[in-house]
Amino acid sequence: MNILDANSGIVLVVDDSPETLGLLNEALENVGYTVLIALEGKQALTIAEKITPDVILLDAIMPNMDGFETCKRIKANTNLEKVPVIFMTGLSDTDSIIKGLEAGGVDYLSKPIKPDELIARMKVHLNNARLANSAHSALDTTGQQLFTINSNGQLQWATPLTQELFDKAGIDQTWQAQHLSAQLRHWLSHQPNIGQRYTLTDTKTPLSIKLIENKSEDEILLKVIDLEGPSGAETLQKALDITERESEVLYWVGKGKTNKEIGEILSMSPRTVNKHLEQIFKKLNVENRTAAASIAIHALAGI
Repeated sequence: MNILDANSGIVLVVDDSPETLGLLNEALENVGYTVLIALEGKQALTIAEKITPDVILLDAIMPNMDGFETCKRIKANTNLEKVPVIFMTGLSDTDSIIKGLEAGGVDYLSKPIKPDELIARMKVHLNNARLANSAHSALDTTGQQLFTINSNGQLQWATPLTQELFDKAGIDQTWQAQHLSAQLRHWLSHQPNIGQRYTLTDTKTPLSIKLIENKSEDEILLKVIDLEGPSGAETLQKALDITERESEVLYWVGKGKTNKEIGEILSMSPRTVNKHLEQIFKKLNVENRTAAASIAIHALAGI
């Protein structure tokens, strides 16, 4: 399945309404998107600079910095200028729509948001964005851990962040030739589906490889995932009164991961993840994962 046909990608939802955040978080996760959340414009900019989203859903009317100004600042950032921004607001007058488009928005949805309509429009804008940019030049600026190989498992291209993770794991050119190519070639021989993962063996730090797109025999797009995720989890443990394991779970909740995905990353069942979340909710005095994710994002951003 081609990535352009899949519900995949990172969505940054920016809204000061907990109800809207909860609705969109559930709707988007249910169809396979990774969701990041921000409660206001400044926080959205901080998150987007650290984790480049594929699309941004932006409330027009927010305290401190409204959506129009937020969008202008997003578009002023060369690493974010090509990210599609879809406005969401209760305003539906022509002047507001024009103002949103002039700020750099590609679309405009009136509240209350209808999830099915939103997802349908998102697909269009995601496809347009992906088709408008060459794969390598676009991915090089996203800060994501992506690389391509050929059908023999030989590395063809990698983003700078991927190279950093490879260096950390001891995957130098010799290791790539002797081990990486063989492991990936063996994995691909089993014809994994888009989204499936494979954990590398005999690396200094644990890394997982996720299949993103199988474009051709000479260009297979993969993502490398650092299974330790130590820095973020340690930051949360220091900032919040939670255990080491709870901080690991909360770290990935803040990254928009589902219980199933967190379980795969941390080698535990989704049920165990949920039990940790119950304790996290009690300790943070929150009622749901959206509120917990918001606290995690604030702690990781130092705001």
